[in-house]
Amino acid sequence: MGRIVTVAAAQLGPIARNDSRKVVVRRLIDLMHQAHEMKCEVIVYPELALTTFFPRWWMEDREEIDSFFEHAMPGPDTSVLFDEARRLKMGFYLGYAELAVENKQQRHYNASIIVDREGRLVGKYRKIHLPGHADHRPNYPFQHLEKRYFDVGNLGFGAWRAFDGIVGMCICNDRRWPETYRVLGLQGVEMVMLGYNTPSHVPWVPVYDHLTGFHNHLVMQSGAYQNSTFVVGVAKAGVEEGCDLAGGSCIIAPSGEIVAQAVSKGDELVVARCDLDLSRANKEGLFNFALNREPEAYKLITERRGAIPPA
Repeated sequence: MGRIVTVAAAQLGPIARNDSRKVVVRRLIDLMHQAHEMKCEVIVYPELALTTFFPRWWMEDREEIDSFFEHAMPGPDTSVLFDEARRLKMGFYLGYAELAVENKQQRHYNASIIVDREGRLVGKYRKIHLPGHADHRPNYPFQHLEKRYFDVGNLGFGAWRAFDGIVGMCICNDRRWPETYRVLGLQGVEMVMLGYNTPSHVPWVPVYDHLTGFHNHLVMQSGAYQNSTFVVGVAKAGVEEGCDLAGGSCIIAPSGEIVAQAVSKGDELVVARCDLDLSRANKEGLFNFALNREPEAYKLITERRGAIPPA
């Protein structure tokens, strides 16, 4: 039978700038109810799932900026999501903007959490690879100011035991970097949960606009295959405040194959029965790190790095 975990990728359609947390949480709960009817045990929501993607606007008022951040998790508007998950015995991954106080200083993170079927926090992650820019670019139709509004994550890429397996997290741009999956893979990860908000058009680097969907799936599929793990990639999709978000939410097997994929750009549930034992096959064979990686060879590569003169 294997270790079967039925997972729901809960794609979200657009969220308006003036949509309240209560309205958005209601949508999350509606998707959770659908997942429960389909006998899912875990539901994965997108990056910054509680609000519109606010980094597309230049803001200077600290109070306005902080209004998009959660001061506690669960908080006044999200506690009902935790309560319903606990009642339904449904685990979940949730992306959100986190306002934290560290060493008596306020810090702002693009964060995500995994919660188990009893409503208990399993782990937290803070986004490391922040894309976009920090300077004001008013001539563009929208901006991408993650470097302005967020601090670089300081928790590393963690893996935790949950749902009868080993799970890990990352967020959006993290999925493009092989180090993300490799660090998780070296911890034995069997399922990577990640949310994203990816525009179809990048005004400041439009050269790859026509390949947005291809690149989105390429990096997740290669990360899944090379590290023998399931990857659950969940998007915010559709035209949100004038920005077309790519969507393409999917569930990928350790073989690198997409086993389920969204067909819309709205609120949509994508479901797959994932046998976590499948991740062991390549971990014990083709991608057996201990068996196939030679430390001395990597030492030689490091020593030879200076062989190519600088440009």
